[in-house]
Amino acid sequence: MKTASRLDHIEPFYVMECAKAAARIAASPACDPARGGEPMIYLNIGEPDFTAAPAVLDAAQRALAAGRTQYTQSAGLPALREAISAWYAQRFGLDIDPERILVTAGASAALQLACLALFERGDEVLMPDPSYPCNRHFVAAADATPVLLDCGPEQRFQPTADGVTAAWRDATRGVLLASPSNPTGTSIARDEMRRIVQSVRTRGGVTIVDEIYLGLSYDEAFGHSALEHGEDVISINSFSKYFCMTGWRLGWIVLPRDLVAPVEKLAQNLFICASTVAQHAALACFQPESIAEFERRRAAFRARRDAIVPALADLGLPVPVMPDGAFYAWADCSGHLRPGQTSWELAFELMDSAHVALTPGRDFGHADTARFLRLSFANSLEQLETSVARMRRALASR
Repeated sequence: MKTASRLDHIEPFYVMECAKAAARIAASPACDPARGGEPMIYLNIGEPDFTAAPAVLDAAQRALAAGRTQYTQSAGLPALREAISAWYAQRFGLDIDPERILVTAGASAALQLACLALFERGDEVLMPDPSYPCNRHFVAAADATPVLLDCGPEQRFQPTADGVTAAWRDATRGVLLASPSNPTGTSIARDEMRRIVQSVRTRGGVTIVDEIYLGLSYDEAFGHSALEHGEDVISINSFSKYFCMTGWRLGWIVLPRDLVAPVEKLAQNLFICASTVAQHAALACFQPESIAEFERRRAAFRARRDAIVPALADLGLPVPVMPDGAFYAWADCSGHLRPGQTSWELAFELMDSAHVALTPGRDFGHADTARFLRLSFANSLEQLETSVARMRRALASR
């Protein structure tokens, strides 16, 4: 069957190929404890090992019991939009009108809506390299062209205003950034973000910032929202990461006022609304006891970061820039690569020999990503320590 030509511009999601290989190895006798094997340790997927907070689970059960399962408005429950607005005020000191907030079926839906509303064939969108692969594929699915900017460790793997200005062309429509970033866990400094927004604004472009890891910031110098730089900035956020609700598929987008109606029209036609039960449950995310629990979890992620980054360096897998947010370490594995090898081959070796699943850099761009591995420390300290011991053994025997 003939498929649409836009599929030619969307690459496979190689992370999923690694996940399938890890599952296959995990089902083998070598990973069966009953046969003396070592269970696979999964450090490849960006999913918190914590689940939804107790109050969230209770709220979902109450919503089901009360039959609150019908469609909501496409923009989301008014009470949830107001709660998100209050969170911005409490956490970031920002006054965000609830009318500018649209609740979506995960951050993925928010990114798709933004790209479909703003980009079309012939447009170019500037993005960092490395970056989360699906973000550039959202641009491609809107028939626009993602243009990757080489962002090395000397600039924290993030674009600069000077870099954006130098790359801007007649076809450039805007920028799609991520702060904190997947795969590097690094953020854009406040002054640099302000300069990027101003550069884009001066050229009549749009600034979209993926902020789904913003709640998981560990450094006050970076824990700010790009929304502070003007109402023309578009922010994408999610209940998946800080709020630990991955499978609930719930996110939101903050829009300029004149974009609310066009994006809501798209949402009405493409999604109708986000999950009603998930929305009612998410209201409980903002209760004081839930926020206290999420903050305890944020401290746990930070402790894991502080343990795993030096441990990786000791293995000869240095992390060039300390992640200031999210739960990823972007480790340079070039010291362990044989001639002709990339991190792809090394990741499969470690799955086979150490029974530790990591993500090779292949998915995340083209600028030197083949020498990096992404490790997710969204796992217990005990599992992280075990994985380090296994990798040490495996790397020493190569």
